[in-house]
Formats: sequence, C-alpha cells, structure tokens
Amino acid sequence: MEEVKPGLVVGKIYLIPTTLGDNAPLEVLPISVKGTIERIDHYIVENEKTARRFIKRVSPSKSQPDLHLQSLNKYTNPEEIPGFLDPCIHGHDIGILSEAGCPGIADPGADVVRVAHQKRIQVVPLVGPSSILMAMMSSGMNGQNFAFNGYLPIDNAERKKMVKSLERLSREKGQSQIFMETPYRNNKLVKELIKTLQKSTRLCIACDITLPTEFISTKSAHEWSEIEIDLDKRPTIYIIQA
Repeated sequence: MEEVKPGLVVGKIYLIPTTLGDNAPLEVLPISVKGTIERIDHYIVENEKTARRFIKRVSPSKSQPDLHLQSLNKYTNPEEIPGFLDPCIHGHDIGILSEAGCPGIADPGADVVRVAHQKRIQVVPLVGPSSILMAMMSSGMNGQNFAFNGYLPIDNAERKKMVKSLERLSREKGQSQIFMETPYRNNKLVKELIKTLQKSTRLCIACDITLPTEFISTKSAHEWSEIEIDLDKRPTIYIIQA
C-alpha cells in the first residue's frame, strides 16, 4: 500500500453529493459540483452504470472513456480500499459518489474517507442534499438533539423491540430519533409504527425529498392511524419524538 510521503504533492478526496431522485441535477446541486466533476476523472462509486449516467447529466461534454471508476459496495473486499486512493498519491483528485445524497452518510464512502485520513489525504465535502438532514429540518422536532439509527431490523419482533427502545430513548433524552426503511417495506412499517408507538408520540414521515412528489408531514401516531398513505417504493425518512 502506497503512503503519502512528506513534501509530496498529492490529490484530494472530494465528497460529491448526488440527487435524491430523477430530477435535473442543477436544480438541487450548486454549480460548484458541476465544476468539480468536469475536472476530475477518477471516481469511487457505488454503481458504475448509475454513476456514469449522473456524471453525463451534470456534464454532457465530459469524455466517458477518460473516466476511471472503482466500485465500492457490499461486495468490495475491505483490503482493496486503500488501493483505491493510489491516484491521490500520484497527484490526481478523486471524487466519491453515492447512489443518492451525500457520500459518507449512510453510505459505504465512509470507509474510503477513514482510510484517506489515515493516509493524511485532504477530504473536501461539497454542498448537496441529505435526506436525513432535510427531513430533520422540516420535521418540527428537536433539531438540537437527534440521532440517526439507519435501518431497523428486518425481523418483526426485533423491529418492534427497536421501535419501543427508540421511543423510550426519545422520551428520556428529549432526543429526536431518525431511521429509514427499504422502500418496498414502507407501508408495512407505517402500520407497525402506528400500532407500536404511544398515541401521543409524534411521527414525521418525509418522502420523496426534493422531488415533485415530495411529502413531509408530522402528526401524532393516533392522527396517522386515521390517514391512508401509500409510500410503496418511495424513499422515506422517519423521525419520532415522544
């Protein structure tokens, strides 16, 4: 594994946000993202096909054959990750692209960033949409004290136990609890939340953030029980506060 030597000019790691859905990139991303993509040819991505499509949408004139993409996902051998940063050692900047939103947040890009710090390679985060923060911003819940818990357990009993634990933690600490679900299981989760949470516990459902179909609403669990909502296959963030 190559290491950064003192006095050596090395590249930087740029954390490049992507859109949260199929909208025009420059509707939700600053122009600085376009400039960064146009000058970087080395990328670490979750999915090469979707990454190339995103880069093309941001910069149609950029040469696709000149791109060097490394895939980082659940199948990647952790021992390979340090080698992904070798272009930086040779003076090239590297961009990290998530499938949606900000790299490093609920995203395998965090593993690359950790290694970059170990190698003393500068990490530069760019401005862009984060569904987690945007949901928190618009929830009306405690933005001074909150926690992101990722995905809930798949097992029904374990999931119910986790929901009750997060509700108790929220009540004891006054802390907003954020979590997410695989989109095709959204409707089932909403029904379970309504049954499991106390009637007075507030639940924010933030769906399709930044898209034309965006839906964000905060109500008590009891109020949600009187509403029909279809979240099937729609990216959704959930926040509870007891």
